[in-house]
Amino acid sequence: MRKIPAELVERYEAEGWWTRETIGDLLARGLAGAPDVEFRVHSSVRPWSGTFRDVERVARRLAGGLRERGVGPGDTVAFQLPNWMEAAAVFWASALLGAAVVPIVHFYGRKEVGYILDAVRPSVFVAAERFGRLEFQPDLCARVPVVGVVGRDAPHRHAPHRQRFDDLLGDEPLDGVLPADPTGPALIAFTSGTTRDPKGVVHSHQTLGHETRQLAASYPPDRGKQLTAAPVGHFIGMVNAFLIPVLEGTPVHLTDVWDPAQALRLMSAHELHIGGGAPYYLTSLLDHPDFTDGHLRHLRHAGLGGSSVPAAVTTRLAGLGIHVFRAYGSTEHPSITSSRHTAPEPKRLFTDGDALPGVEIRLAEDGEILSRGPDLCLGYTDPALTERAFDEDGWYRTGDIGELDEDGYLTVTGRKSDMIIRGGENISAVEVEEVLLGMAGVAEAAVVAAPDPRLGEHAAGFLRMLPGHALPTLDEMRAHFERAGLARQKWPEELHEVEDFPRTASGKVQKFRLRQDIAVRK
Repeated sequence: MRKIPAELVERYEAEGWWTRETIGDLLARGLAGAPDVEFRVHSSVRPWSGTFRDVERVARRLAGGLRERGVGPGDTVAFQLPNWMEAAAVFWASALLGAAVVPIVHFYGRKEVGYILDAVRPSVFVAAERFGRLEFQPDLCARVPVVGVVGRDAPHRHAPHRQRFDDLLGDEPLDGVLPADPTGPALIAFTSGTTRDPKGVVHSHQTLGHETRQLAASYPPDRGKQLTAAPVGHFIGMVNAFLIPVLEGTPVHLTDVWDPAQALRLMSAHELHIGGGAPYYLTSLLDHPDFTDGHLRHLRHAGLGGSSVPAAVTTRLAGLGIHVFRAYGSTEHPSITSSRHTAPEPKRLFTDGDALPGVEIRLAEDGEILSRGPDLCLGYTDPALTERAFDEDGWYRTGDIGELDEDGYLTVTGRKSDMIIRGGENISAVEVEEVLLGMAGVAEAAVVAAPDPRLGEHAAGFLRMLPGHALPTLDEMRAHFERAGLARQKWPEELHEVEDFPRTASGKVQKFRLRQDIAVRK
């Protein structure tokens, strides 16, 4: 992990941004104060309805069962589940045990899941038997000591260490919270980056606790009951679903798929609100034929982030009377800037906000955004990535390019990396290029972000073919990616052939020119 300068530690503790409270302590206190608050999963596959007390009972029985199996502080617990009750139970149980939790996005494929399990070597892995295209694959977790499968028909006869989720529950629930070091790991969140494999971002109880309190404080006070559709395997979906509501004592409503028609029905039937996220969540509602003016009262506020936020979207929302504000952060540093809901409208619509309490930002000579603050992660599971991303003074090199105005408001203008952000999901161009290069007849491949009217961006592939080979069709490319086991969200959605690539004097592909080419084609 990175070395945090002593003066920063002293400042964060003196200001109360870092406390001795663990995530287990935070949850136990919040659950005790609001046991009867509603917790509901809206799903055609695994619906569930109950209260915080009901979920806590499952979580404490799970914690008790895992404790009997030797799991406790210092261990890691991984799960790959949709937005179901069991995901909350696993997360809460891990925190109560003092174990670090490793959420895995439910649509990740064999390649990503295998890499993550090998990287963290968890003591426990809980997965869905099947959900959509997701299907439990026992060979991926053969070396995990305890494996639980959520699903009515989950088999376990041929793998003694693999059990039904319910079989992991102990007869006696765990009482209280096991003590853990608040400076130690509480969460390892994997995010796709510019490297070929996901990056494991390590957060402590202190950094995650501060982020939870800070994010809750930044939300408008009248935002209403929220519907959470962002996957709980994502950092922000997890915090919004499993931590902030417990801290505030507010209801949890989850949905395991994003279906605009269903979301509109739920908004009307249950008085639920959509509070923002990636712009696609909002625009897909507004563009749906079932949307009516009556739904606007469920869209009071729109906090936008997670991908590029076009001015056309913010002005459209503001024109409908929606209170819009933008925010900027990452899994590594979740909340860097945000416009307060009281900020002037031009700042809220056209900038990514100013630095949040405790956060410092500055621009390097090349315009790269550098940040540090009490919610900045401890580093990566890969020490080499940690060394490259953080300096000795505690600054994090975000890889993004930005501008600061005279009032200290930041506008992100570009990225140094080859990242594609599709509907809030980070996609590594390098990872996609490697799969394309595995296709017969492909001599060279480059992948860039292409504008997408619904999702912000999607992957576009440029291929230089070997003589005598034709450009693959999209169907041929999709079949190849299916065999490779890469998540469908990462597949290129357009292919272009080039005789040769535009290059620098040293031979590097000039990707900005490829992006310009796509813009002309559009």
